[in-house]
Amino acid sequence: DSITVAPALTLTDVEYQTLRDQAHKVLTRIGVETGGANVQFAVNPEDGRVLVIEMNPRVSRSSALASKATGFPIAKLAAKLAIGYTLDEIANDITKTTPASFEPTIDYHVVKIPRFAFEKFPGSQDALGTQMQSVGETMAIGRTFKEALQKGLRSLETGQYGLGPKNKGTMDDAEIRRLLLTPNSHRLDAVVCAFRNGMSVEEVHELSRIDPWFLHEIAALLATEDELAAATLPLPTDLLRTAKREGFSDVRIAELLNVGQDEIRRARREAGIVPVFKTVDTCGGEFPAHTPYHYSTYEEENESVRSDRQKVLILGGGPNRIGQGIEFDYCCVQASLALREEGLETIMLNNNPETVSTDYDTSDKLYFEPLTLEDVLNVVEQEQPLGVIVQFGGQTPLKLAQALQARGVPFLGTPPNAINLAEDRERCGELLAQLDIKSPPGGFATSLQEAKQVARDIGYPVLVRPSYVLGGRAMMVVYDDEEMEKYFARALEASDQGPLLIDHYLEDAFEVDIDALCDGTDVVIGGIMQHIEEAGVHSGDSSCVLPSYLIPDVSLDQMREQTTRLALALGVRGLVNVQYAIKDGVVYVLEVNPRASRTVPFVSKATGVPLAKLATKIMIGRTLRELGFTKEALPPGFFVKASVFPFKKFRGVDTLLGPEMRSTGEVMGAAPTFGGAFAKSQQGAGFPVPLRGTVYVTVNDHDKPAILPLARSLSELGFRLMATRGTAAYLEEHGLRVGRVNKIQEGRPHALDLLKDGEIDIVINTPLGRESFRDDMLMRRECHALNVLLLTTLSAARATLEAIRSIRENALEPIALQDLHQPWRGGQSTDTPVSIETSIAPNITLVEVSAETADSQS
Repeated sequence: DSITVAPALTLTDVEYQTLRDQAHKVLTRIGVETGGANVQFAVNPEDGRVLVIEMNPRVSRSSALASKATGFPIAKLAAKLAIGYTLDEIANDITKTTPASFEPTIDYHVVKIPRFAFEKFPGSQDALGTQMQSVGETMAIGRTFKEALQKGLRSLETGQYGLGPKNKGTMDDAEIRRLLLTPNSHRLDAVVCAFRNGMSVEEVHELSRIDPWFLHEIAALLATEDELAAATLPLPTDLLRTAKREGFSDVRIAELLNVGQDEIRRARREAGIVPVFKTVDTCGGEFPAHTPYHYSTYEEENESVRSDRQKVLILGGGPNRIGQGIEFDYCCVQASLALREEGLETIMLNNNPETVSTDYDTSDKLYFEPLTLEDVLNVVEQEQPLGVIVQFGGQTPLKLAQALQARGVPFLGTPPNAINLAEDRERCGELLAQLDIKSPPGGFATSLQEAKQVARDIGYPVLVRPSYVLGGRAMMVVYDDEEMEKYFARALEASDQGPLLIDHYLEDAFEVDIDALCDGTDVVIGGIMQHIEEAGVHSGDSSCVLPSYLIPDVSLDQMREQTTRLALALGVRGLVNVQYAIKDGVVYVLEVNPRASRTVPFVSKATGVPLAKLATKIMIGRTLRELGFTKEALPPGFFVKASVFPFKKFRGVDTLLGPEMRSTGEVMGAAPTFGGAFAKSQQGAGFPVPLRGTVYVTVNDHDKPAILPLARSLSELGFRLMATRGTAAYLEEHGLRVGRVNKIQEGRPHALDLLKDGEIDIVINTPLGRESFRDDMLMRRECHALNVLLLTTLSAARATLEAIRSIRENALEPIALQDLHQPWRGGQSTDTPVSIETSIAPNITLVEVSAETADSQS
């Protein structure tokens, strides 16, 4: 959760050597003979006293950071040491001449900054301590701490393009002091505001205990900001060069001068102020590097040499966060592997130290840079790629697509205009109408009054969502005008003042995800996933199963046909994801994404078909027929994806799921039966399905008829039933034996007491109305704290029943994916590298397509 720098900038040579010696003693004493290890120290800045805080005889999270910061692959070397090699026997992959016993030396600064998501968990306390609460991190490399810090800040993708709060506002002294005294996610903003309010370095240090060296560096950056803010165009060349060397982005300089970023870009290029790219070489330039791993800076010598090979630039996903993470990194890595198979030079641009895409040997070239318009253009100008791929990095590169295209950057795959059409509620609605495809009635609004009117016209409840956001941020189900007033401002802020999308909310509907490939002529379904939770739970939080179950064939065929028509009408070249809802037998399109979705890794591993790889080859001109993928792939059994949540880290937060995504990862269960696969997925997520014990049931009146057969089946399986008064009375009326439990306000012993005493093994709790009562919220929170299986939807309860039956009938067996799938043989590359100029599919101009035309195309 802390900002980390390398090398250790504030240590004296004596302190540095002391740490090295003590780390060696600790490893020797513990008995670490081979492999990676991690030792954490505390150094008293007053007298240099050193204490060991923690020791891990394994690689740690910091090992990944250190590997990316230095180019020295700690885990890879640890594996070789474990099988008998010694450090002096292992060659350094980057220099090819030095052994691994040659300690890495760096001639640059690295800053790692964590990414937080407190806004996703209302009620959580933004206070950092010994419990990790960040959901990802970004890393930046620069020649100075100032440059690396500012590059790292704009890499976070929080709307901040350098030092200083996003809103450019000020805080009062009381708020500043509060934020400085207690570590929190806004502490750096508080430091900036403190200096702007006239506090000295000594005062800020006294309150925050941040080392004065860092505070002096931040104060110096603010002094440069003041110089820029006082200047006018044309800027003095020396001032502009200084600003760029200190990591100021074109956007931040433009903000300070109240001009457009293109004006700043033009001014510095006219002044000859352009970035060069330095190499991460593990040896401070003492030996040549054979693995091109680069970062930008504003100096004289450019160490990045452009080859004469045809090359493609892949834009990564940036820091992990809720809604965007390793699933997109998987796609980017697959894209790099596919392009290599086709004989093309692969270039990766990303800034996440936790990812495979930023391994120095995943692509032919790696640029560890922020994913902003300025930084991407710098790499494009350096490499002159034949095309850029933006569909595999989530929303981060998609947001850049139109601005890059406007500046002449070529793209591979689906045109940015098609991606924008799918995100534009009005244009997408027109396309769906032309194709005669149903979608929930809806509209869009830019003001509260418009939002209320749209909601009244289509009928409450409605789903309100901002445009171009990750993980359903600020998405919510709204039931009346009063709630619309309550949530509107938050949703509008998340949309950057863009229009809000308002759709009628389909209650009690099945939700389905389809991933497909399109080459402009043919469309092949990659997988059809049914969500286990009903519509209304974000697709990233809902468990889902492949192949689908409980969906009639007529609906499946209708969704296949509609996916085909949508992909062709949009001009998709590569992957497309369509989300559907089925209510009362009617199929509705909820969302169309002409790009890779977060379900691609799950579908690929379930079916054995590398969808992202195939999509990449389609982007450079291959066809589905050439690649040998011409019919829908059916998985050999059942595969269930379950989400993993960080609620234990955010005590006090209600764990009820909704339209805003909150999961931080996912697991997969595979088995011959649906029940077995679901049981494995729950076990992988940390909530194994109990085979006996007590089930506590508390459901709303609407769900009581549906819970009856589930409760009866659980009773027949030998489970003891307990319920609150209303639910118990209903079940007893229908012949079930049920123990009654007090609600919290009814006195002790109540349900929470039984839960804490370990007397409850499964909780089935469906929300009571639009907001859960206090009892329900406390119960849900305690379940997560105690690892008790909590089921908040009837569909999840049904799946759990299937899991219990499956385990009792057949013990769960491990399954290797290699045993299920034969290696993919389709689309083997030829001996001759592909020629982009002759084989790339041209960008498709979007046209209005009638339903009849689309039918004939499909």
